[in-house]
Amino acid sequence: MNRFVARSLMRGLIDGSEHSRRGISTVREHQSVGALGGFYWTRAMSSVAPGPTTTTVSEKKEKGAEAKKSDETAVVSSYWGVSRPRIKREDGTEWPWNCFMPWESYKADLSIDLQKHHVPKVFLDKVAYRTVKLLRIPTDIFFKRRYGCRAMMLETVAAVPGMVGGMLLHLRSLRKFEHSGGWIKALLEEAENERMHLMTMVELVKPKWYERLLVLTVQGVFFNAYFIAYLLSPKLAHRIVGYLEEEAIHSYTEYLKDITSGAIENVQAPAIAIDYWKLPKDATLEDVVTVIRADEAHHRDVNHFAADIHFQGKELRDSPAPVGYH
Repeated sequence: MNRFVARSLMRGLIDGSEHSRRGISTVREHQSVGALGGFYWTRAMSSVAPGPTTTTVSEKKEKGAEAKKSDETAVVSSYWGVSRPRIKREDGTEWPWNCFMPWESYKADLSIDLQKHHVPKVFLDKVAYRTVKLLRIPTDIFFKRRYGCRAMMLETVAAVPGMVGGMLLHLRSLRKFEHSGGWIKALLEEAENERMHLMTMVELVKPKWYERLLVLTVQGVFFNAYFIAYLLSPKLAHRIVGYLEEEAIHSYTEYLKDITSGAIENVQAPAIAIDYWKLPKDATLEDVVTVIRADEAHHRDVNHFAADIHFQGKELRDSPAPVGYH
């Protein structure tokens, strides 16, 4: 028996030395006593991890830079198969915006009549007109001739009515199983267009903390007030927006006067504005304000038109909506 044990030990040592040369750990012998008093041997082998490799500081920096670059350019894969294809401009360069696509950009109609005004005649028209004039008083006091900040505040309010109107018409369409005549899409387009005005103005005017606080307050109050007004009287709600847009035209006209006179620097147009309105590469702030003012004139026409439909005792769906008419 002792001879058998010695032979097994020698074989284990020889096998262990051979395995260590191949990256395998030394054989460990475990002797166990069997239930019947006999002896048997088991061998367990485990892999040895390769020794640590040294990496220089420069190599670490290169690896970190490569990892960061790959993270920035990587397209997030989704189990659901939802991904945006790579989109390019007409000149072949990468499309940089996620908030709008190339087919949503357009050239503003600068030939629109900026002098149009709906003369208030009936009671609800007068209520709408006086309401807007009262709202202008605190705005004039707070912003004075700081038209950049004024425009930013104006756009946070102007983007609300289209969303509220579109939402309520959407719910009405679902509730009554009827078409909207395209007005849901038209009003939501208006809201999105006003939001893009805001995204442009934020690039030009960096709001201070108290202006952000004012935006939260005004938006909260105006959203709820307009929501109730639209539920009670859509004709009044649309007329109010029509007069608000008339005030917007006036504000942007004064903004242009200050740019022309040199009181406000005519800086380079933001890249987002150039792509959204298809402006020339050398466009300036004056060009941006001009196209925004034209958009506001279109919104004025759409909302006064919607109010007129209601005043004639009809529903919006009875008259085709001016879809795509900014």
